Amino acid sequence: MTALLDVILPVFLVIGFGYAAARLGLFADSAVDGLMRFAQNFAVPCLLFKSIATLDLSGAYDAGLLLSFYAGAFSGFAFCFLGARLVFHRPLTDSVAIGFAGLFSNSLLLGIPITERAYGADALSGNFAIISIHSPLLYGFGISLMEWARTRGQGLSAPALTRQVVRAIFSQPLVIGITLGFIVNLSGLPLPGAVWAGVDLMTRAAIPAALFGLGGVLLRYRPEGDRATIAMVCFASLILHPGVTWLLASRVFALDTDALRSAVLTSAMAPGINAYLFAHLYGVAKRVNASAVLIATALSIGTIWMWLAILP
Repeated sequence: MTALLDVILPVFLVIGFGYAAARLGLFADSAVDGLMRFAQNFAVPCLLFKSIATLDLSGAYDAGLLLSFYAGAFSGFAFCFLGARLVFHRPLTDSVAIGFAGLFSNSLLLGIPITERAYGADALSGNFAIISIHSPLLYGFGISLMEWARTRGQGLSAPALTRQVVRAIFSQPLVIGITLGFIVNLSGLPLPGAVWAGVDLMTRAAIPAALFGLGGVLLRYRPEGDRATIAMVCFASLILHPGVTWLLASRVFALDTDALRSAVLTSAMAPGINAYLFAHLYGVAKRVNASAVLIATALSIGTIWMWLAILP
């Protein structure tokens, strides 16, 4: 009960405040969009830039940590993609988008604040190691597969498809922030104190703004139809992904306590808003992914509590 009250509820209360403010008309749709644009395009990229720029790369990047997390992520994709295609007989493009919902956990907006509240800021190095390749790797995989599914039979060359994918990935502000962080870290480039102070101010606003805005965005996602497909995505995100990650991290790679916590808690998050944005970008499976984001986020209050109880 202590974990629920002290760790999980404060995070979801901020989301709830955003949801209630939007529902009561105290925070207009345009304000929600503006806040999320500020958070996702500016504040959160600054958070990622600072975290990667100051991260101990040699200590944070553990092969077992990354393999545990991403084996679970791709298990979620395969489960949802094959289920959508073979069980629910969805079109190929729909199946890719639904698979992406099982692949892309909310590692940033939920994973970081919950891990920090549970174990402290010093326990986040594993989270940032995972996040540093999360968007580039998973978006690269998802976009490549979707572009292949959409252009089958059109004769699109491999170089043209590669250019299309690379352009889509590196136009994302999150990826730009991560890339700049790596440049500063690896080059040892000294930045003036005033720059770091400004970045620090932006990072303090990142998570609260993003969580409050997330509540406003979730108001738009009405649970509709496709119940079995949505349940499949929720199971993949909240049980399968963290289950595979926990099994590999604890039994196969025997990760230390901090790395185990980062891997499992990050994998236990509901699908991120990006799961819906990916579906919206291609105009497929929008209802399934939107509803899965909303329902899994609500259900994750209970499942995160369960994983916190399991973890050392």
